[in-house]
Amino acid sequence: MPVQILDPTTEVMGRRINYAPRPKSLNGLRVGLIDNTKHNSDQLLLRIADILAKEHGTVSHLIRRKTSSGAAPHQAIIDDYKGNVDVIVAGVGD
Repeated sequence: MPVQILDPTTEVMGRRINYAPRPKSLNGLRVGLIDNTKHNSDQLLLRIADILAKEHGTVSHLIRRKTSSGAAPHQAIIDDYKGNVDVIVAGVGD
């Protein structure tokens, strides 16, 4: 019986991502922080918020926690951020 070899690879499909425009400065901006629920991600984000305030002049931060690390932010977070923040940082802990 001959051996059959199967190749599971596929062609890589290119994907273009349109990023949001970045501000020229963070001075005076409000920062949204997305906690991904992993261990210490909230602590990391709070440190980042402190650095952004001290070194880049951000004026406030708003931290919200996703339901799980693999999930997208739920609609309540998105709606909250739309009206209350200028830039967003998504954090990963673990």
